[in-house]
Amino acid sequence: MNKYKKLAMNTVIFAIGNFGSKILVILLTRLYTNNISPADSSTKELLEITANFLLPIFTFSMSEAIIRYGLDRKYKKKEVFTTAMCLNLVGLALMFVFAPLLKLIPFLDFIDGYTVLLLIYVCTSALRSICSQFVRAKGFVKLFSFDGILATLTLFIFNIIFISKLHWGVKGFMLSVIFSDLCSAIFLFIVANLKRYFYIGYYNKKLARSMMRFAVPLIPTVVMWVITGFSDRLFIRYMKSDIVTLGESAAGIYGYASKVPNLISMVSTIFFQAWNMSAIMENDSKDRSNFYEKVYNAYEAILFIASALLIAGVKIVSPFFVSTKNFSEYGEVYKYTPVLVVAVLFMCLDQFLSSIYTATKHTKNSFWTSFVASMANIVLNYFLIPVWGIQGASISTFLSYYLCFWARIIDARYYIPFRFNGVKSSVNTSALLIMCVLMVAQPAFYGFFTFVLLAFVLVNNYQSLMLTARKLLRRK
Repeated sequence: MNKYKKLAMNTVIFAIGNFGSKILVILLTRLYTNNISPADSSTKELLEITANFLLPIFTFSMSEAIIRYGLDRKYKKKEVFTTAMCLNLVGLALMFVFAPLLKLIPFLDFIDGYTVLLLIYVCTSALRSICSQFVRAKGFVKLFSFDGILATLTLFIFNIIFISKLHWGVKGFMLSVIFSDLCSAIFLFIVANLKRYFYIGYYNKKLARSMMRFAVPLIPTVVMWVITGFSDRLFIRYMKSDIVTLGESAAGIYGYASKVPNLISMVSTIFFQAWNMSAIMENDSKDRSNFYEKVYNAYEAILFIASALLIAGVKIVSPFFVSTKNFSEYGEVYKYTPVLVVAVLFMCLDQFLSSIYTATKHTKNSFWTSFVASMANIVLNYFLIPVWGIQGASISTFLSYYLCFWARIIDARYYIPFRFNGVKSSVNTSALLIMCVLMVAQPAFYGFFTFVLLAFVLVNNYQSLMLTARKLLRRK
């Protein structure tokens, strides 16, 4: 099977596995907005982000290393899994040692009453992540996809029990994720027979050092991306302004405004799971630059078209994600979504370019590009949020991801050169941003002009997408 067909087949498998789970996630969002107030939703979001902040630090980003080394034929699978698992366990043990220090940080007051649940949340997430990534590295993509559906289904069931029936709110959400991740990890461990890959005698010190050298630069990279989302919510929650309304409720609304753009992220995640495997396995191929160019052109075209469609239909789509039945404040969510859609688009492109650093083992470059973006986000949040409120956070997020994109599109192509049409990308971006202004401001005839810009984006990208698709289909 050639590389193009394998990429396409894996993408289809991941799409089938992700489609059902993403539908359930939409239903979960409505469940949350029906049962959790905007203020408590802010606490829920911050706890999620805190867990995502702690996870790469105390697992040494081993989930990234296990897919890179697990796919590499030069390393033994048993040694990769055992070594990664041992390093994970050491890191999680350190987390419990340093956990009391969390209470000394002033702006982390929202974890009061949730500390134990937060630590368990991180542990079960780490266990599930290491198992699922190793299953993917083994090539069991169908099992990996099925587990995604199963995990979301159990999450949905536990949420109904703990939130809808027992009304445990944020605590119920935390317990739902913990039990869902635990069920997933146990399922994978049994079905994939992972016990035969885990034995202390398989631990390899030399491999551990190599994996740590690869993964450690990714820790601040992942942390920086988390900070980008974390700082938005913290600034909205704690900053004071005489111009706009800020606080816990505003932070909760901003959190749900980011749910609709997750439809773009969903498309990206499905593709990236397959693409990341192909990028690693084809790293030594002679025509890898041509491979990257064709795939990137199609990927970029799909993202711009999907983003334009989502921005144009944001007022139609938003009610499917959020309910105003019990909390009318959620009715404002659609106003802050369009800019976040463009932000997520560039986050997806940033992720694609990070695969170059992963495949070529230049993970340090992934760090510094992420660092530039996160620092820009914090500075922009400081100046824009007190003036423009929630919209200021959306703009800051977009600008930081856009800055990272240009840093990576210039830097990453030193390692794997491929042609990139910067003018076309900029024109597409400008069209989307004008659409954002029209949908938020809603001037006279905004619907007509939005439709014209939508048609422009479709025409501007359709030909590129079709040409790439034909080339892939013709390839023997």
